[in-house]
Amino acid sequence: MKELPKIYEPKLCEEKWYQHWIEKNYFHSEPNSEKKPFTIMIPPPNVTGMLTMGHVLNNTLQDILIRKARMEGFETLWLPGTDHAGIATQTAVEKSLRKDGKSRHDYSREEFVQLVWDWKEKYGGIIIKQLKKLGVSCDWERERFTLDEGLSAAVREVFVRMYKKGLIYKGKRIINWCPVSRTALSDEEVVYKESQGKLWYFQYPLEENPTIKLVVATTRPETMLGDTAVAVNSKDNRYSHLIGKKLRLPIVGRLIPVIADEYVDMEFGTGAVKVTPAHDPNDYEMGMRHGLEFINIMNDDATMNENAGADFDGLDRYAARKKVVAKFEELGLLLKVENYTNNVGYSERADVVIEPRLSEQWFVKMKPLAQAALEVVNSGKIQFHPKRWVKTYNHWLENVRDWCISRQLWWGHRIPVFYCESCAWEDALIHAPETCPKCGSTKIRQDEDVLDTWFSSWLWPLSTLDWPKENKDLDYYYPTDDLVTGPDIIFFWVARMIMAGLEFRDDI
Repeated sequence: MKELPKIYEPKLCEEKWYQHWIEKNYFHSEPNSEKKPFTIMIPPPNVTGMLTMGHVLNNTLQDILIRKARMEGFETLWLPGTDHAGIATQTAVEKSLRKDGKSRHDYSREEFVQLVWDWKEKYGGIIIKQLKKLGVSCDWERERFTLDEGLSAAVREVFVRMYKKGLIYKGKRIINWCPVSRTALSDEEVVYKESQGKLWYFQYPLEENPTIKLVVATTRPETMLGDTAVAVNSKDNRYSHLIGKKLRLPIVGRLIPVIADEYVDMEFGTGAVKVTPAHDPNDYEMGMRHGLEFINIMNDDATMNENAGADFDGLDRYAARKKVVAKFEELGLLLKVENYTNNVGYSERADVVIEPRLSEQWFVKMKPLAQAALEVVNSGKIQFHPKRWVKTYNHWLENVRDWCISRQLWWGHRIPVFYCESCAWEDALIHAPETCPKCGSTKIRQDEDVLDTWFSSWLWPLSTLDWPKENKDLDYYYPTDDLVTGPDIIFFWVARMIMAGLEFRDDI
């Protein structure tokens, strides 16, 4: 008898047996009326990515669940696939182009998108090869990609349905803006880093008596050029006599009101805060509550625009910061400067400080979708393990905000909204019209933006089973049974998938 080797060499047997399993079709599934289904959809990793230890653990747990169900006699489907990862993939390709001294703007949109497809074909399969090397028992005959035509059709269908229903709208709101990629970002694409910065104390003179000055503290001096109010807490006796009065905004010369708002923390700085509604999410909410003016002072590359004044127009935001501070010092209105530690948001991909910015984008109304998603979890129909994450889920959905779904990118699902350049016609349609239904013009253009990557991901359990077409796979395998994922995407992905299932299939 041949002696067994003293050291186990995985490669010698694992590749052989994995290939045997594939050839024998052991992982493939078809609807079987004599068996109960057990379905898991793999959380689709970024097509440009590589396996991390987190991926390995996650997929090992899924493999355990699916193999157990298979041995127990269920008809098991573990459906694999990858995500097109809009900004991550586009950033990787643009980085590659920069090595040759080029940018995407050296190409037409169609040429650049083809470059990304070519890049995806060359580098995009690494993570799938690694999953197979891990030995996972996915049904590889059903592998999907979020930009496959079938999945793209589902995305268009959902957008059009929600647009017609009034759940999707275009409006101006504060969003996370990346000045390098020049696109809106989701909260998930922003990482926070502890920063050692400064807290500047500026004095704003009272209009009726300039010898009286209200002191405000800020970590972003350049944004004062867009201030339209100073806010104090109505319970703060130090400032109650100033509420309703006007201040003269230094450098700019604009008159701005002193307003009372419960949001103001009396313990932060001086208890009086500058309000820049176009450049801060909390200030935006105050601006809406008090009917303030919204003044956008930055271009999309984070340089100052004409609204910042002639002395600042064209300056980088940090150069403008230095100049604002110098001007206040020159005017004798810089009271003091303190060291200050705070968390600053960075674009995860570009590694640059993001700018909260008032921008016209497409949004999904989330409150109409959130209530049903709360009920299915709190009723126990969907269960979280560990249970403590229910509290996190509830907190997010009870405080849900509208979802910014547009991105100023070229790689991704292009927004299916069409405009007539000859009249004011606009509509969301699954297919591009040849002529305007209102005036007959052939001058039709499609919206330039693409959809947030999560807009295709939230449809993953439906679109991978060829929804919206009614078919036996969808009837048999949906809804799914288990999902193994991280707590960091409970809101960004899990909650939204629940909403989509309830909205478009009335089941989860």
